Amino acid sequence: MASKKLTSDEVNALMEGLQNSDYSVSVDVAKSDDVRPFAFGEDDLSLMGDYYALRQVNERFARQARSVFLPMLRLQPRITPFPPEVKTFDEYCDSIDNFMNLNISRIEELRGPMLLVVHPKFISTLTASYYGGTLDSGGLQRAEFTATEERVIEIVSAGLNAALTNSWRDLMPIHLSEQGREVNTQFASVVDGQELVIICSFVVQLPGADSDTIDIVYPLQTLKPIASQLRSRVQSDSSQDNISWREQMETAILSIPLHISALLGEPSMSVGRMIRLKEGDVVSMNIDGGVRVKVENKPIFNGEIGEVAGKAAISLQRRL
Repeated sequence: MASKKLTSDEVNALMEGLQNSDYSVSVDVAKSDDVRPFAFGEDDLSLMGDYYALRQVNERFARQARSVFLPMLRLQPRITPFPPEVKTFDEYCDSIDNFMNLNISRIEELRGPMLLVVHPKFISTLTASYYGGTLDSGGLQRAEFTATEERVIEIVSAGLNAALTNSWRDLMPIHLSEQGREVNTQFASVVDGQELVIICSFVVQLPGADSDTIDIVYPLQTLKPIASQLRSRVQSDSSQDNISWREQMETAILSIPLHISALLGEPSMSVGRMIRLKEGDVVSMNIDGGVRVKVENKPIFNGEIGEVAGKAAISLQRRL
């Protein structure tokens, strides 16, 4: 099938016709109730509901994150979660400083990225306190982290990722794999600038120091596959079979100390003989019925007295 190209004269005539013509189309939307304005690129946020489950995850994360900072700060910080907020990624980048600690991870189960943002002043506070300094680190303006601060960032990011993984466990099991670390939002290619993200902010308050902020940024497209779970106010059944919780509870119960006593016998004697007792006298008793073993003053076993490795011992014979 052959196609004929337009000549230069035909193209010029066509362009001249378009420039001289004035075509306009007007639509009266005031008379129609079915027409509403729409901006291309906007998203229906009602899909995510009220983020109830995500707020529960954030509350658990705030509690578990305290144990990450405790060894460095040598005190328990107060961490308060804020309600999730939806913005475009460009709007979020404009709301923070150019120099930040940006930790990029991938949520394997959701096949999407996640951004953990820590203010550099808080990194300085953690580093100074970790190596014996004070909580007031000064917060000077700079453009890079020191090698010591980079090591602290590795410890903090690994601990916060582990805390976040545990916080999501009741909703769904996730695994976070670190993808990289940046200091400028221009190089943190998590999503495009106009895409929507969900910002979960946490305020860290320390005594005698200014408060700092930690942000967890989820792209909206990453959480959309579990929108129904995020809207639900009922957590998954995994919380009823939390193996870690059961192991910790079992360990705590088995570590409770109990007082054990053994009753060798109950001899009887007259008052007159007892008055005449002196050091070196021997009081005889009959233990043919065995030794009664008590736990917290409650009889539990009957046993026999003996010797093991040169030490007195009791062999448990029968449970009462």
